[in-house]
Amino acid sequence: MAIEQKSSGHSIVPKLITLVVLLAIAGIGASVLYPQFQAARGPAVISQADALDDLKEKLTKVDVREEIVTQVAPVEATASDLAPSLPPIETFPIVSNPQTGANSTIVEIFTSTEKSGSGTDGWMAQTAEAFNAEQHRLNDGTVAQIAIRKIASGTAYEFIGYQAYRPDAFSPSNELWIRMAEARGVKMVKVRDRTVGNVAGIVMKEELAERLEKSYGKIDLGNVVEEVVQGRVVAGYTDPFASSTGLNFLVSVLAHFGKGSGQEMLAPEVVSAFEQFQKGVPFVALTTIQMRDSVVNDGSLDTFVMEWQTFAQAKALQSGYRFVPFGQRHDNPLYAVGDLPPTKMEALEAFAEYVEAPKARKLAEQYGFDPDLNYAAPYQLPDGKILLEAQKVWKSKKDAGRQVAAVFLADVSGSMQGSRIGQLQRALREGAKYISQENSIGLVVFSSDVRVKLPIRPFKLLQKSAFLTAVDQLSANGGTAMYDGVAVSLSMLAEQVAKDPTLKPMLFVLTDGETNEGMVYADMSDVIQGLKIPVHTIGFEAKIDELSKLSSLVEAASINAGESDVAYKIGSMLNSQM
Repeated sequence: MAIEQKSSGHSIVPKLITLVVLLAIAGIGASVLYPQFQAARGPAVISQADALDDLKEKLTKVDVREEIVTQVAPVEATASDLAPSLPPIETFPIVSNPQTGANSTIVEIFTSTEKSGSGTDGWMAQTAEAFNAEQHRLNDGTVAQIAIRKIASGTAYEFIGYQAYRPDAFSPSNELWIRMAEARGVKMVKVRDRTVGNVAGIVMKEELAERLEKSYGKIDLGNVVEEVVQGRVVAGYTDPFASSTGLNFLVSVLAHFGKGSGQEMLAPEVVSAFEQFQKGVPFVALTTIQMRDSVVNDGSLDTFVMEWQTFAQAKALQSGYRFVPFGQRHDNPLYAVGDLPPTKMEALEAFAEYVEAPKARKLAEQYGFDPDLNYAAPYQLPDGKILLEAQKVWKSKKDAGRQVAAVFLADVSGSMQGSRIGQLQRALREGAKYISQENSIGLVVFSSDVRVKLPIRPFKLLQKSAFLTAVDQLSANGGTAMYDGVAVSLSMLAEQVAKDPTLKPMLFVLTDGETNEGMVYADMSDVIQGLKIPVHTIGFEAKIDELSKLSSLVEAASINAGESDVAYKIGSMLNSQM
């Protein structure tokens, strides 16, 4: 049997009472979870002590027991990259509807999402539609057709750089991904270094901008970095493995510490300075949209990163915020991937000329591109190998020396029967590959009741093996008491933080988002905000609005995973958070 211990009742409540006493004896107040920037954030909705008292009271009504798993399962090595879990390329749609057939020469372009989406985020997709409709005839008599595949720059780079799939061309947000692909041995042939102009920027509250101008006489990335290091500013940015703006920000911070020299970006003293900087960064979002929504909903970040084109379209940010450009420009270059046949290269050149024409330029300006900022990068574009190493530095130093303590809370209710429980199990098995053994992990499941499968322990061989065994044994039935599970998981995390205040706690909830028993959102929202523990959510065919609301209480990520991309999405999330 895999179950070593089973005890009914409310066994976790006495532990929480002890926790409150420990916190009081230690004199630890509301800043324990994030002491280095609590003052900058302002007071929580309720204090940590009040949140713990409230949590203790709520737990007396929760049906919770321990079912500790001790059996072991085979363990795979920790993953070093996301390439093995890349989903089928069909997960990322073709959005420009090219005409197919023997009379067509189709050129497929991997295109970043701010210009391959819909509405104001669809500039290149819409321009390609117009180009295709005009039936441009090539020298061999065929008609040039452009297939725009909507895919984030970081994901597109992984397909190309790891040779999982090769498009004909690539138009990322900036040149950094091109240099990284070249560093992995992929030939990239420049068609245009700019198709449409854009810049990355630091968005900050107006009162902060005024203070920086008064203190420094100007506002730039270096001033902001210094303020973060000194603990006077709370910053947030996006995952540099997935986001062009996040990668640009990482490289720009390293370049700042390295005095603008690419050769010095990875020097030991620069890496040490970057680790100090990370102490003032509570939140790394998976995407710019999640970063924007977190700021709009919570407002506790002083600064965060965003492209100008996105900023210009965000009505909520047009008052009370200022945009300050940084780093390399986001001019959306266009490169052929490898040596294309002459006819495809001719078609690609024809399209490049088309996007430079007045009609396309006018549409770009309407959508927020080509801002009149007259901005140039303050440092030279680094070599691709340096960029690859910069990502490794971020992965190892992003937690600023703080170990992570996390609980995975899994929905095993009846609504998860069928494909959903299988997707959840796959997500946890694949996700385990991206968790460092230096982090501490626990596992809790919920249906009508709550069961602790694994207490929080370092994710070394035995804990990882027991984790995988517990995941394999999951089955779905019963009602859905999600917020009861959240309460139990938060109490476990708070207990760990009471023992070691340097820990970085976080909760991952994997569910379809339905709650029909026990507590509801309103019962736990103040407790979560008071404890300031991020609650990341992974949905499976889920009510994503409910999960997004939960994650937005304390800056955290929310994703909705499907059968084809569940491994990649949770891998991306854990790669950025753990």
